[in-house]
Amino acid sequence: MKYRPLTSGVIEMTGTELILEARDIHAWYGSSHVLHGIALQIARGETVGLLGRNGMGKSTLIRTLLGHVPQRDGHIAFFGQDLSRGKPHEVARLGVAYVPEGRGIFPNLSVRENLVMAARPGRDGRSNWPYEQVLDTFPRLKERLTNLGAQLSGGEQQMLSIGRALMTHPALIILDEATEGLAPLIVAEIWRVIGEIRGAGIATLIVDRDYRKVLARADRALVLQKGQVVLAGEADAVAASPALAGFLGV
Repeated sequence: MKYRPLTSGVIEMTGTELILEARDIHAWYGSSHVLHGIALQIARGETVGLLGRNGMGKSTLIRTLLGHVPQRDGHIAFFGQDLSRGKPHEVARLGVAYVPEGRGIFPNLSVRENLVMAARPGRDGRSNWPYEQVLDTFPRLKERLTNLGAQLSGGEQQMLSIGRALMTHPALIILDEATEGLAPLIVAEIWRVIGEIRGAGIATLIVDRDYRKVLARADRALVLQKGQVVLAGEADAVAASPALAGFLGV
């Protein structure tokens, strides 16, 4: 995989298959212009970190790419299919899974029901994350199959949210603050699973406050400030940049 720097500060990949290609992305909430011309590419099997302080547009970018933000402009394509005006279900059907900030599980369904309701073959018929493997990956869930989602701890709910996403056998999984507010032991467990996802060849877009862990696991990273990309490149180069601390406020 080769990277070519662009004048906008992002990286253009050549000689590889793109899952996501987004260009000149703008988004608004009412009269508030939140995203300003962002470009982002994710290749098959690649892990990309999305960094920035709170309120800089990370979650808005994710929601815009997935079709949740109606006031948007720019070019968005998944697997070469133009979804610039696509709906969330159209993106999901192409093999994109989303683990939202706040988990988004069904509180009145059991653990088993939360998992099984999401199960379907992945893109090109892939089925490398069956029900049994998800439970082996998250032993805590195996012990709580009959518990309702609302009866789980915050960490268990996050495991369930990730497990449900894996049940769709995604080609790309998007994790928005997957470790936020969790106990250290649960955080370590979540990062372990993220490592397994990466090792399985699933492309991943990660948003997380622990930028060191993100950069240690990512191939590339982008840093947002006020809805614009201000730093981008291979993860090692971003981690070594003198400007990083200022952009993250650390």
